[in-house]
Amino acid sequence: MEMRKNYNFTRSKLYLPEYGRHIHKMVDSLLLIEDRQERTRQAKAVIAVMGNLNPMLRDTEEFKHKLWDHLFIMSDFKLDVDSPYVQPSRQDLALRPERLRYPQSRIMFKHYGKYAQKLLRHAVEQMPSHDVQGEIVNVARYLRAKSYEYNNEHPNNDSIARDIRLMSGGDVELNLTDISNMRSDYRQHQPNVRGGAKSKKQHPHQSSRKQQKGAQKGGARHNQHK
Repeated sequence: MEMRKNYNFTRSKLYLPEYGRHIHKMVDSLLLIEDRQERTRQAKAVIAVMGNLNPMLRDTEEFKHKLWDHLFIMSDFKLDVDSPYVQPSRQDLALRPERLRYPQSRIMFKHYGKYAQKLLRHAVEQMPSHDVQGEIVNVARYLRAKSYEYNNEHPNNDSIARDIRLMSGGDVELNLTDISNMRSDYRQHQPNVRGGAKSKKQHPHQSSRKQQKGAQKGGARHNQHK
């Protein structure tokens, strides 16, 4: 007796492989039912079996809608039943999202980020003249913090002023006195020392008791030598 070989490439296509071939066969059997009411009743039974694969989400409304969509997909959109939701079409699934437009602007100093340069241009072009200096100082404080995070060392005031001048296109000249007087927002790194000796505070009564015990032991030894 010759054994019949059954390879996957000879079988029908699985539109949603996560449901397995048995559920796909159940969906294919729905297409053979001529009575619409009976076909709808059997489709609901198949939906219940599909929901058992994820019992935690089975009773949620959004998941039920998803199951019905998967049922139509597995039938290759040939199933005609009374669905509680709008039947999806092949064109709806063929829609591709719009291509994202990535920014093409050049970042002059990547460790500062792109918004530092935008803040400088905003301060120069749109802010009132009496508020520009305060905003520039805030940007300089931000640059000092980011420079410390990136280089892990204290930034030089000359380099901060130079970077601000370059990012603003030469429109901003920051006074070094303003940088030296402003408060630093970055924190200095303090290494955690583990396993070090811990100082224990002794109660004054405990220290006096130890002294008394030491004196008693010394007296006892002196008497023994006598």
